[in-house]
Amino acid sequence: MTRIRTALFSALVCCAFLARAVHAQVAPVKPGLWQIQIERETNGQKAPDMSERLKNMPPERRAQMEAMMKQRGISAAGNVMKVCQTREMLDSKHFVNSLANCKITYSTRTDRSWKSHTSCPQSQLESDVDIVFLNPENYTTKTTSIIQSGGQTKTSHMTMTGKWLSADCGDIKPISTTP
Repeated sequence: MTRIRTALFSALVCCAFLARAVHAQVAPVKPGLWQIQIERETNGQKAPDMSERLKNMPPERRAQMEAMMKQRGISAAGNVMKVCQTREMLDSKHFVNSLANCKITYSTRTDRSWKSHTSCPQSQLESDVDIVFLNPENYTTKTTSIIQSGGQTKTSHMTMTGKWLSADCGDIKPISTTP
Protein backbone atom coordinates (compact mmCIF):
# COMPACT_ATOMS: atom_id res chain seq x y z
CA MET A 1 0.00 0.00 0.00
CA THR A 2 2.88 2.38 0.78
CA ARG A 3 4.31 1.76 -2.72
CA ILE A 4 0.95 2.67 -4.25
CA ARG A 5 0.70 5.85 -2.19
CA THR A 6 4.27 6.80 -3.07
CA ALA A 7 3.66 6.15 -6.77
CA LEU A 8 0.40 8.08 -6.81
CA PHE A 9 1.98 10.90 -4.81
CA SER A 10 4.86 11.06 -7.32
CA ALA A 11 2.47 11.17 -10.27
CA LEU A 12 0.34 13.85 -8.61
CA VAL A 13 3.43 15.89 -7.71
CA CYS A 14 4.47 15.86 -11.37
CA CYS A 15 0.98 16.82 -12.52
CA ALA A 16 0.80 19.47 -9.81
CA PHE A 17 4.19 20.80 -10.86
CA LEU A 18 3.08 21.04 -14.48
CA ALA A 19 -0.20 22.67 -13.47
CA ARG A 20 1.67 25.10 -11.21
CA ALA A 21 4.32 25.76 -13.83
CA VAL A 22 1.76 26.72 -16.43
CA HIS A 23 0.33 29.19 -13.93
CA ALA A 24 3.76 30.67 -13.24
CA GLN A 25 4.61 31.32 -16.89
CA VAL A 26 2.73 30.66 -20.11
CA ALA A 27 3.64 27.19 -21.28
CA PRO A 28 4.51 27.05 -24.98
CA VAL A 29 2.05 24.22 -25.62
CA LYS A 30 -1.52 23.92 -26.90
CA PRO A 31 -4.49 23.65 -24.55
CA GLY A 32 -6.63 20.55 -24.75
CA LEU A 33 -6.34 16.81 -24.22
CA TRP A 34 -2.86 15.50 -23.58
CA GLN A 35 -1.59 11.93 -23.46
CA ILE A 36 1.27 11.44 -21.06
CA GLN A 37 3.38 8.29 -21.13
CA ILE A 38 5.14 7.59 -17.84
CA GLU A 39 8.24 5.53 -17.20
CA ARG A 40 9.24 5.29 -13.55
CA GLU A 41 11.76 3.50 -11.41
CA THR A 42 12.22 3.53 -7.67
CA ASN A 43 15.54 2.65 -6.06
CA GLY A 44 16.81 1.37 -9.40
CA GLN A 45 13.88 -0.97 -10.12
CA LYS A 46 11.22 -0.37 -12.74
CA ALA A 47 7.97 0.54 -11.01
CA PRO A 48 4.76 -1.28 -11.90
CA ASP A 49 2.35 0.77 -14.00
CA MET A 50 -0.90 2.15 -12.60
CA SER A 51 -3.11 -0.68 -13.90
CA GLU A 52 -0.83 -3.27 -12.25
CA ARG A 53 -1.01 -1.44 -8.93
CA LEU A 54 -4.76 -0.95 -9.14
CA LYS A 55 -5.58 -4.58 -10.01
CA ASN A 56 -3.98 -5.76 -6.75
CA MET A 57 -6.16 -3.49 -4.60
CA PRO A 58 -9.38 -4.55 -2.90
CA PRO A 59 -12.34 -3.52 -5.14
CA GLU A 60 -13.53 -0.75 -2.80
CA ARG A 61 -10.02 0.77 -2.50
CA ARG A 62 -9.54 0.54 -6.27
CA ALA A 63 -12.85 2.35 -6.87
CA GLN A 64 -11.80 5.03 -4.38
CA MET A 65 -8.42 5.57 -6.12
CA GLU A 66 -10.00 5.66 -9.59
CA ALA A 67 -12.60 8.20 -8.36
CA MET A 68 -9.87 10.37 -6.82
CA MET A 69 -7.89 10.32 -10.08
CA LYS A 70 -10.98 11.14 -12.14
CA GLN A 71 -11.88 13.97 -9.75
CA ARG A 72 -8.42 15.46 -10.37
CA GLY A 73 -8.82 15.16 -14.15
CA ILE A 74 -6.59 12.10 -14.58
CA SER A 75 -7.57 9.12 -16.69
CA ALA A 76 -4.95 6.38 -16.47
CA ALA A 77 -4.42 3.01 -18.15
CA GLY A 78 -1.12 1.17 -17.92
CA ASN A 79 1.66 3.73 -17.98
CA VAL A 80 -0.39 6.26 -19.97
CA MET A 81 -2.46 9.11 -18.52
CA LYS A 82 -4.77 11.53 -20.24
CA VAL A 83 -5.14 15.01 -18.80
CA CYS A 84 -6.99 18.13 -19.90
CA GLN A 85 -5.33 21.54 -19.78
CA THR A 86 -7.48 24.57 -20.54
CA ARG A 87 -6.54 27.86 -22.22
CA GLU A 88 -7.06 29.60 -18.86
CA MET A 89 -4.52 27.31 -17.22
CA LEU A 90 -1.96 28.06 -19.92
CA ASP A 91 -2.63 31.82 -20.20
CA SER A 92 -2.90 32.69 -16.51
CA LYS A 93 -0.41 35.22 -15.15
CA HIS A 94 -1.38 34.41 -11.56
CA PHE A 95 0.91 32.32 -9.47
CA VAL A 96 -1.09 29.57 -7.75
CA ASN A 97 0.53 27.53 -5.00
CA SER A 98 -0.89 24.10 -5.84
CA LEU A 99 1.68 22.29 -3.71
CA ALA A 100 0.93 23.30 -0.14
CA ASN A 101 3.96 23.87 2.06
CA CYS A 102 6.38 23.35 -0.82
CA LYS A 103 8.88 25.75 -2.33
CA ILE A 104 9.79 25.70 -6.00
CA THR A 105 13.01 27.36 -7.13
CA TYR A 106 13.49 27.79 -10.89
CA SER A 107 16.98 27.72 -12.33
CA THR A 108 15.77 28.02 -15.95
CA ARG A 109 12.54 29.22 -17.54
CA THR A 110 12.89 29.75 -21.27
CA ASP A 111 10.53 29.09 -24.18
CA ARG A 112 12.08 25.64 -24.60
CA SER A 113 13.16 24.55 -21.12
CA TRP A 114 12.06 24.86 -17.48
CA LYS A 115 14.28 23.51 -14.71
CA SER A 116 13.42 23.64 -11.04
CA HIS A 117 13.95 22.20 -7.60
CA THR A 118 10.98 21.50 -5.32
CA SER A 119 11.36 21.16 -1.57
CA CYS A 120 8.45 19.90 0.56
CA PRO A 121 9.70 19.56 4.17
CA GLN A 122 6.36 18.38 5.57
CA SER A 123 6.11 15.63 2.95
CA GLN A 124 9.85 14.92 3.25
CA LEU A 125 10.15 15.26 -0.53
CA GLU A 126 12.86 16.86 -2.68
CA SER A 127 12.53 16.86 -6.48
CA ASP A 128 14.47 18.15 -9.45
CA VAL A 129 12.40 18.66 -12.60
CA ASP A 130 13.53 19.34 -16.16
CA ILE A 131 10.83 20.07 -18.77
CA VAL A 132 11.79 20.37 -22.43
CA PHE A 133 9.15 21.75 -24.81
CA LEU A 134 9.92 20.17 -28.17
CA ASN A 135 7.10 22.02 -29.96
CA PRO A 136 3.51 23.12 -29.13
CA GLU A 137 2.33 19.49 -29.25
CA ASN A 138 5.15 17.62 -27.49
CA TYR A 139 7.17 17.90 -24.30
CA THR A 140 9.30 15.72 -22.05
CA THR A 141 9.57 15.96 -18.29
CA LYS A 142 12.33 14.26 -16.31
CA THR A 143 11.98 14.18 -12.54
CA THR A 144 14.26 12.85 -9.83
CA SER A 145 12.63 12.71 -6.40
CA ILE A 146 13.89 11.71 -3.00
CA ILE A 147 11.23 10.93 -0.41
CA GLN A 148 11.46 9.77 3.18
CA SER A 149 8.80 7.15 3.89
CA GLY A 150 8.56 4.74 6.80
CA GLY A 151 12.08 5.57 7.93
CA GLN A 152 13.52 4.74 4.50
CA THR A 153 14.86 6.96 1.74
CA LYS A 154 13.45 6.23 -1.69
CA THR A 155 14.80 7.68 -4.93
CA SER A 156 12.44 7.84 -7.87
CA HIS A 157 13.24 8.70 -11.49
CA MET A 158 10.33 9.48 -13.77
CA THR A 159 10.15 10.42 -17.42
CA MET A 160 6.87 11.76 -18.75
CA THR A 161 6.40 12.26 -22.47
CA GLY A 162 3.47 14.54 -23.29
CA LYS A 163 1.71 14.44 -26.64
CA TRP A 164 -1.16 16.76 -27.53
CA LEU A 165 -4.17 14.79 -28.80
CA SER A 166 -6.99 17.24 -29.36
CA ALA A 167 -8.39 20.65 -28.57
CA ASP A 168 -11.48 18.84 -27.21
CA CYS A 169 -11.00 17.08 -23.87
CA GLY A 170 -14.20 15.06 -24.22
CA ASP A 171 -15.31 13.71 -20.83
CA ILE A 172 -11.97 14.33 -19.11
CA LYS A 173 -12.22 17.30 -16.77
CA PRO A 174 -9.45 19.93 -16.66
CA ILE A 175 -6.57 18.88 -14.45
CA SER A 176 -6.92 19.75 -10.79
CA THR A 177 -4.37 19.33 -8.01
CA THR A 178 -6.93 19.63 -5.25
CA PRO A 179 -9.63 17.08 -4.31
